[in-house]
Amino acid sequence: MSQTYPEDSVQFFVKTWWERDDALTICRGRLLRVFVPYTDQEPQELVATGRSEPRDHTRADYEVRPLRVDRAVKTTTLPVAGMPTYSGEVRAVYRGKVRPVVVVSTGGPGILPEFRRGAARWQSVPTLLVAPAFGADQDGTRGGWRPEFVKRIKRLEYPQYLWDCLPIGGPGESIVRLDHLQPISRDPDAIRILPYRLSAEALAILDEQIAWLTTGELRGDGVIMMIREELLKLP
Repeated sequence: MSQTYPEDSVQFFVKTWWERDDALTICRGRLLRVFVPYTDQEPQELVATGRSEPRDHTRADYEVRPLRVDRAVKTTTLPVAGMPTYSGEVRAVYRGKVRPVVVVSTGGPGILPEFRRGAARWQSVPTLLVAPAFGADQDGTRGGWRPEFVKRIKRLEYPQYLWDCLPIGGPGESIVRLDHLQPISRDPDAIRILPYRLSAEALAILDEQIAWLTTGELRGDGVIMMIREELLKLP
């Protein structure tokens, strides 16, 4: 698809950033909508405290309390249908929101059946690795991001942030947080596949920026270095 990007963005230097793709197959660079938890929130746990009806195993009273890593996990012995408890585990509670995400990895090759048979499901269940996008606009309905901060992100000052205008409506500007890379389920009920994906050139830049973030070093002969030098010259 054709989009017009401002000259103070990395996308301005790329012929095509987002491509329309109605095949709706999951691939690297694919745009999805998924539930994304807030990572800055205080962790909470859901704890069963008792019953209003002692013989009713389908209902229980719960409380939400702070989850502390240095506090011994005490598995409740209160049986509740549909909410089983397991030794050493807690039921965590998170705030979150459905957001656009960019697929960074499709999760690697499938695991042979003989390695899955009899093992816990979490050991081999397939996942995707995604980077979430956050609306940056200050439009009265959202706090948004400080314009001066967005300006610096746009010019590739930080490896953990990538500015963009997503081709799906909604906020005019978005910030993709590469430091929020996270695994998500491939369950079709948990994701919505959108008809857009990054072009090969855009995906190469994304990969280069992730390498910059994870290693702390920016390739001297890379595309980002070249574009960044041009962007930082702008007033």
